[in-house]
Amino acid sequence: MSKTKSRTVERVELGRYIVADPAICHGKPTFRGTRIFVADVLADVERGLSWDFILQRWGAGKICKAAVTEAVKLAREALLDNQGRLAALPRAA
Repeated sequence: MSKTKSRTVERVELGRYIVADPAICHGKPTFRGTRIFVADVLADVERGLSWDFILQRWGAGKICKAAVTEAVKLAREALLDNQGRLAALPRAA
């Protein structure tokens, strides 16, 4: 008989404005105090929407420009190292 280990997943503070909390939106990164997915806002940035439009789209006052900036910064850091080179990515099996 094998025992399965239960793993407690806790809230992760990814920055001042971004959190990943298993009790909120299944742990997907959201902007603090909202249920707005960071991925959705980054998709708006990718589409070239103005940041002012993005802030209005998601509800005035719910997220700020600094929060969007933090999301872009975290995404860049996930992709690139400190020298701007491609960060080590997991190798395909």
